[in-house]
Amino acid sequence: MANTLLEARRELALANRIVANEGVIDAFGHVSMRHPDNPKRYLLSRSRAPELVTPDDFIEYDLDSQPARDPGVGQYSERVIHGEIYKARPEVNSVCHHHCPAFMPLLANGTDYMPIFHLGAVGGIRPPFWDQRDEFGDTNMLVIKPEEGASLARALGKHWMVLMMRHGVTVAGTSVRDCVFRSVYSARNAAYQVMALTIGSEIAMLSPGEAMLAGQISSKTTGLMRSWEYWSMRVAKAGGLSAATERKSSPKKRSAAAKRSGPKRIRKKRR
Repeated sequence: MANTLLEARRELALANRIVANEGVIDAFGHVSMRHPDNPKRYLLSRSRAPELVTPDDFIEYDLDSQPARDPGVGQYSERVIHGEIYKARPEVNSVCHHHCPAFMPLLANGTDYMPIFHLGAVGGIRPPFWDQRDEFGDTNMLVIKPEEGASLARALGKHWMVLMMRHGVTVAGTSVRDCVFRSVYSARNAAYQVMALTIGSEIAMLSPGEAMLAGQISSKTTGLMRSWEYWSMRVAKAGGLSAATERKSSPKKRSAAAKRSGPKRIRKKRR
C-alpha cells in the first residue's frame, strides 16, 4: 500500500485512470485520498478528465477544501464533496464521486440499490438517497457550497455509498483501493439490477447476512489485490501511466521544457 507521498500520488493517479477505464467515470467525476501524512488534508487532482490524471496533477487541500497554496491551475468545483466527508468520517481515506450510466435509471426514479450478486455487496443494502432540491431548492445540481457538501456527508452517514438523485453517486472507502473496488463493483451491480428489472419486478437480492459476509471478500481474501492487479494491467494496455507520461503531466514543466527546446531555426549560409 502507499506509504510515502510519492507512492500515494502514483496510486491515486492510477485509481483515477482505473475508474475511467472501467466505465465508472468519464470526463466528469474524481477520486481523492486523505493525505498519508496529515489526516486533516487530502489530495485531489486539478480539474481534468480522470483518464488523463498523473501524479503531478494533485493539489493538497485542507478539510474546508481550500488549497494549501495557490495551485495556479483550474480546480474541481465539487471538491467540497470530498472535504466534508473526510471531516465527518475519520475512518474514510478515499472518496470517489461519479455519474456512472449504470446508476442513472435508479437515480431518475428513486429505485433502491440492492446487491444481487456477491461483489455487489460492497454498495450495501438500500444505501441512502440524497436530493439536493430538498434542502437547497433549484440549483445547477453541482455540489459546490460547503453546506451542500456537509448535507451530503450527513446523508451518507455510516454507509459507504450515497445515491444523489438526478446527479450521481459518491462512494467512500478505507483506502484508495477499497474505494475503487466499491465504485467498480457497485456499478456492475447497478447494471445487473437494471437489466434484471427489465425481465421482471421480482429480484433475488442478497440477504442481510449474505451481504455482510460477501462485503468482506475484498478485505478477507485476495480479491482486492487480484482486482487491483487486473485493473492496472487493463490501464497499461490502454496506454497506462508511464514515466514519460508522468514527466509530461505538469503544465509548468511542459512550459519550461518548451522554452528550453523551442523551435530550432536553421540559418542559411551566406555565399
